[in-house]
Amino acid sequence: MATARPFLMFQGGAAQAALDLYFSAFPESGIVRVERYTEGEPAPTGSIKVAVFTLCGREFMCSDSPIEHAFSFTPSSSTFVEFDSVEELERVFSILSEGGDVLMPLDNYGFSQQFGWLNDRFGVSWQLNVTA
Repeated sequence: MATARPFLMFQGGAAQAALDLYFSAFPESGIVRVERYTEGEPAPTGSIKVAVFTLCGREFMCSDSPIEHAFSFTPSSSTFVEFDSVEELERVFSILSEGGDVLMPLDNYGFSQQFGWLNDRFGVSWQLNVTA
């Protein structure tokens, strides 16, 4: 049996701040396990070597890369989240879009009563949709 999880690679030690943001947006989510860099390793002590966490019942992984890369996140790969209520979608959209970049503001686009697409302040792309 195989297991597949989305993996988010952060730079500059941003993984913990990103997780804090995601857990504030999705309170039913949290850390499953985390391994942190220790003194003498190639990244700052305490930054995330690898973490497994849940968002909306799904497992993800993330890390703080000790190597600076010329690439980052792209909207061509995003996390699609469906909500039961417009109010919950608006709350999460507000949290995730703060300091980020709104690609499609919340609106009725014909395929959904309420939909929005954004890159959060860490560059991670989110599509948020109401199912009702």
